[in-house]
Amino acid sequence: MILDLSFILETRRNHALEHATLHMLARSHNGRMAGHSNPTGFFLFGDFSTPDIWAAVTEALERLRGGESGLAIHAGCGTNMATTLLLSATLAWSVLRGARSTLTKILLVPVAVVLAVVGVIISRPLGTLLQQRVTTNAQMGQMQIIDVIPVRKGVHRVITK
Repeated sequence: MILDLSFILETRRNHALEHATLHMLARSHNGRMAGHSNPTGFFLFGDFSTPDIWAAVTEALERLRGGESGLAIHAGCGTNMATTLLLSATLAWSVLRGARSTLTKILLVPVAVVLAVVGVIISRPLGTLLQQRVTTNAQMGQMQIIDVIPVRKGVHRVITK
């Protein structure tokens, strides 16, 4: 399966670890935070110290290995945002795309808005499901934390293997 190709699986595992790490950091940091994963680790964006990240990523890995797979899901994930945007826009567009006249389009706007709202409502559980099944993998396998490197103020690189 394509999701099990090594570079994709490693990205999915790092994405899960990134989310779990953000959950750990959120307990003691209430500022803005974000992350971005790839096959070799992830970047963390936020006002964190390097020792705080080491502690958070170590705890996150241990807890994921201990079966706390829910830590791999994060409400602020880009998967949720993309799902909401794509679903609501597609539903709204589907009603307007066949309208030929400007007047017809104007008259269909309320229907398009209702469908966009339906898309937002449906996207909540769908985004979570996509995270669980596609964009993250909470099974850490033999993953190891290699290093946490401060890149510049507000940016750290977590390297995994």
